Order: sequence, then C-alpha cells, then structure tokens
Amino acid sequence: AGMRFFLQYVGCFFAFFSTGFLIASTWTDCWMVNADDSLEVSTKCRGLWWECVTNVFDGIQTCDEYDSIFAEHPVKLVLTRAMMITADILAGFGFLFLVLGLDCVKFLPDEPLIKLRICLVSGVMLLIAGLPGITGSVWYAVDVYVERSSLVFHNVFLGIQYKFGWSCWLGMAGSLGCFLSGALLTCCMYLFRETSSGRLHSAYSLEKGYSPARTIVTNVHLPSSQTATAKMYAVDTRV
Repeated sequence: AGMRFFLQYVGCFFAFFSTGFLIASTWTDCWMVNADDSLEVSTKCRGLWWECVTNVFDGIQTCDEYDSIFAEHPVKLVLTRAMMITADILAGFGFLFLVLGLDCVKFLPDEPLIKLRICLVSGVMLLIAGLPGITGSVWYAVDVYVERSSLVFHNVFLGIQYKFGWSCWLGMAGSLGCFLSGALLTCCMYLFRETSSGRLHSAYSLEKGYSPARTIVTNVHLPSSQTATAKMYAVDTRV
C-alpha cells in the first residue's frame, strides 16, 4: 500500500507540472527568438498567437497579434496550434482523473478497484497527451533549425540569429513529463490492480465455499433443537 501511494503521488506531481508546462508553452509568445546580432537593439519572440519585440536598452515590449484563426497561416503554425491544444486538453483531463483516483481523495472510498482503474485511465490519457505535445514542439524546433540552416547554406547574412525560445523548451519538458507520469500510472499501477483483484477474488471464493456449510449446519441443528420432551410439553399445554 505504501508503494502504491508513493507512485500515485509521484505521478500526480509530474502530471501537475507537465500539464502546466504544456498550457504555458501553448499560450506564451517565445517559441522562436530572432536576436539581432549586428545592432543588438531588439529581440523578437515569435509565438503561436502573436510575436513581441523587446528593446534591449529600455526593456519596452511591443506585441502584435496574428490575424484571425480563419486567415491563411503557415502549415507549421496551424498544425502546431492544433497539436498543442489537443495535448493541453488530454493532459488536463488526465490530471483531473488522477486527482479523483488518489486514495487521499474521498471519492468512491469503498471501491478501491474502481479508483485504480481511474488511475489507469488517467495514465493512458497522459501518455496520449505526450504524443501530440512532443510532436508539435519538436517539429517546430526542427523547422526553426532548418530555416536557420537554409540561410547559412545560401550565404545569406541578415544579422539575425534564430534560436529556440523558452516556450518551445516548456512544450518538450511538459510532453516528456506526461510520458513519465503516464508510464508510472499505467505500468506500475497495473501490477497493483492485478494483486488487488486477485485478493478480492480469493476472498469471494472463500466466502462462497463456506456459505453452503453454514447452511447445512443451520439446517441440521434446527430440528435437533426440538426434543421429545419439548414436543410432549407443547401438546399438554395446548390441551
């Protein structure tokens, strides 16, 4: 039981921070950094929804939102948005299910097997959430690297250095955390589910085996409780 509690709390810890990292990476504005190396005047951060320019000297930041989501955008931007939003939704529901499945939460306290199944479902959802999260963040990072390498290959120097932003790193970290928490909840908790179900099955079989004997003993002792003297006394009383 102690190991089961430990695995639940470790999985909940990673699921909490992984979900937070995924949501923060989706709605922040620094997936790609364009640093002006020639003048060192400003730094531009591109996100999935807007891009911001920060003045190096006074720290003033100006942000411009992209056009409507129905406007034509690059395929990289649209697919990354879709995958990150999918990862956010799955990770959020996985974390909520995990909270309900914790033994310290007073939800279905008399149904330990159901709570273990809830933990298993949350683990599967976290594993699935890590897939679009890592795909979207790594694909965006690879595209940034390809864009930077193409300029170097064509000997084009614009005085701009393309780098991965901290939002992209948050997306990768959140996805890896979802994989880790999901693996803990699915693989390790499955073993506990098999052990608990085996104990309940054996207890039920034992109780079922004793129930006929209990019935037989009851039926045997009922007639013997009435002796011949008691019957005669009952007849004399009625008379």
